[in-house]
Amino acid sequence: MAGLLAFAQVHAQAFRIGVVDPDRVFKEANSVKVTQQRLQQEFAAREKVLVDQGTAVRAMGEALDRDAPTLSESVRVNRQRQLAERDLEFQRARRTMQEDLDTRTNEERARLMEQINLVVKQIAEAEKFDLVLQQAVYFNPKNDLTSKVIQILNAQGAK
Repeated sequence: MAGLLAFAQVHAQAFRIGVVDPDRVFKEANSVKVTQQRLQQEFAAREKVLVDQGTAVRAMGEALDRDAPTLSESVRVNRQRQLAERDLEFQRARRTMQEDLDTRTNEERARLMEQINLVVKQIAEAEKFDLVLQQAVYFNPKNDLTSKVIQILNAQGAK
């Protein structure tokens, strides 16, 4: 029995576990920052169009509020309908852009996660880890591989 217990302790000591915090990697890795900048550039023109549309809708609303007391009923109703249509178009365009941005962000996040997983696998194989977890309630800092992952990702981005 004592021999079995000693074997289990030796075997347990040889089992290596590492932990990676993907949230920290997404906050600190340069490739993530570059990807965020690229997405901002990709959607900048659409964002500008939306800002301009929003400004135009607000200006229409303010003009209607200002002119409403002097307008005839039919002109006022017509301008209210035009304002409502423009606002609806603006809301639809804003929602569409947000959906497109969310889709692209998710695509890029998945691509980055693949990169992170490849780096984690390289570290695990090179340093003979038996198990690497992403996220944990508690772990000893000596098992944290996050800094190594960030360092390797940053080095790959510098190439």
